[in-house]
Amino acid sequence: MQSAPRLTDLVQTSLDHDKVKSVVDEYNGFHDGDLDGRKSHYTQMVNDYYDLVTDFYEFGWGESFHFAPRHRNESFAASLARHEHYLAARIGLRPGMRALDVGCGVGGPMREISRFSGADVVGVNNNAYQISRGNKKNERAGLSHRCSFLKADFMHLPVPANSFDAVYAIEATCHAPDKTALFTELFRVMKPGAHFAGYEWCLTDRYVASNLEHRAIKKGIEVGDGLPDLWHTHAVDKSLVDAGFELIEARDTAGESDAETPWYLPLSAGWTLSGWKHTSVGRLATNYGVRLLETIRVAPKGSHAVSTLLNNAATALVAGGTTGVFTPMYFFHVKKPA
Repeated sequence: MQSAPRLTDLVQTSLDHDKVKSVVDEYNGFHDGDLDGRKSHYTQMVNDYYDLVTDFYEFGWGESFHFAPRHRNESFAASLARHEHYLAARIGLRPGMRALDVGCGVGGPMREISRFSGADVVGVNNNAYQISRGNKKNERAGLSHRCSFLKADFMHLPVPANSFDAVYAIEATCHAPDKTALFTELFRVMKPGAHFAGYEWCLTDRYVASNLEHRAIKKGIEVGDGLPDLWHTHAVDKSLVDAGFELIEARDTAGESDAETPWYLPLSAGWTLSGWKHTSVGRLATNYGVRLLETIRVAPKGSHAVSTLLNNAATALVAGGTTGVFTPMYFFHVKKPA
């Protein structure tokens, strides 16, 4: 059984100690520049981001780096699994099928979906550190025969056309510099008649570009989560259709949480017996702990800046949720015409 991650694990594994500060500075430089610069350097920007934050994500969130609608009396982990199962069911995954997981992280959803459906899953990821962790997790789970990683930029997949029976993406295509180009590439590698579904980070109809608070929330989410630019839900729909897909359904699932358990509750709650590390109290404790480790030179210089970056991201996400101008789970379901 794998031991629970410790605070010191955050500062020992992802990058050499002498590189952390320089990567933090490089990442911040992307967001100090203009949108065109972030789009043209999206590969390096996103890689820098996940080199810095993957250990923090696992420490506070687990192996599935996404949100989910949550029902009353439902655990956080159960809500994530149900969210993943729903996606697998909608695209019709079953044994013998081969699916592509777009932007798979360390493979938490991949393993859950493969167990649930019996399908083989290939996760595309351009971050070597996440893939190395994911391969070990696949082995420990006994799923290496059904779950695998493809190191590649999802904008340019090194696979033949018509390779996959189905495709899904969970809060990952938000990192794309051009969604129409990404969806066109996914269209290419799907077999005729195949289904594609996902959850996308989007601005909603409540977002007003002239509202300074709304613009600050948008910028905070982009900086804190490695995004070139947040798109509106309508723009995502249009990109899918422009790529050639038949749009079956699109809706914001953020409102499907119970009123007592909004999707952003794990980030805003003050204390919970389980999963406390991703709450506001847990994040504060982690932030102070990382600062102490950096002060006594156990943690590399720059570690506290990473922790602060994620705290600021959580604040922006909660603000996006409470105002309703942002959703992390805009559900879409499309089909490649037969």
